[in-house]
Amino acid sequence: MTDSHSAEHCVFCRIARGELPASRVFEDEETLVIMDIQSVNPGHMLVLVKPHRPNIYALEDALAGAVFRTAARMARAAKRAFGCEGVTLFQANEKAGAQTVFHFHIHVLPRWEGDGMELAWPVKNPPREALEEMAARLRGVLAAGD
Repeated sequence: MTDSHSAEHCVFCRIARGELPASRVFEDEETLVIMDIQSVNPGHMLVLVKPHRPNIYALEDALAGAVFRTAARMARAAKRAFGCEGVTLFQANEKAGAQTVFHFHIHVLPRWEGDGMELAWPVKNPPREALEEMAARLRGVLAAGD
């Protein structure tokens, strides 16, 4: 059994290396943009980081900046090219977070009213005290060095 999570067998690494076909939109030193073969709407793209990084936790700050810069550029391009009414960026990490390909990527989804794509979550509305406690916990982690 092969390890699809390794750079050698990763589908996105293989696309970046030119071993698998993809409809390429844009490429720079750090990122690659391809059309999503499982598109939701016309213009649905995937912004990949070129080096193998399994998820957002593995992105160094410079690479995180590069991939979000490319995502913003692709959102603007989708708006101009397809005349969409909006754009959704979707990015998932780990199985519990709905990640299915374990190589960091961002979906750039052109959107139209009534396009059938729903983003919904069960709102819990925690009390202000709970929000303050969570914020303090996160500040503590950041102060200790992330």
